[in-house]
Amino acid sequence: MAIVKSKLLKQLSYNWPNIPQKDIEKFINIILSEIKIALKRGERVELRSSLGVFSTNIQKPRISRNPKTGEKVHTPEKKTIHFKMSKDLFKKLNNEKE
Repeated sequence: MAIVKSKLLKQLSYNWPNIPQKDIEKFINIILSEIKIALKRGERVELRSSLGVFSTNIQKPRISRNPKTGEKVHTPEKKTIHFKMSKDLFKKLNNEKE
């Protein structure tokens, strides 16, 4: 199950009914935009002890193949996002006790 922003907004509104939904939506948008901006600058984003670390990797340019035709295609260098989960999240996902 993937979580989309609307589901996250609904869940946060349910957990904190005294905070207006517009404020929660602004809060979510600010956090996500700051993560995007930091990753564009090549910085790491750490959400400590609960989630993990987002960082960027550079994928080298290469020659790949079009699977349909078998034709060689030049794939340029590009940035990818890498996520490493925290130990706490790993233990929760794998039902390990601390």
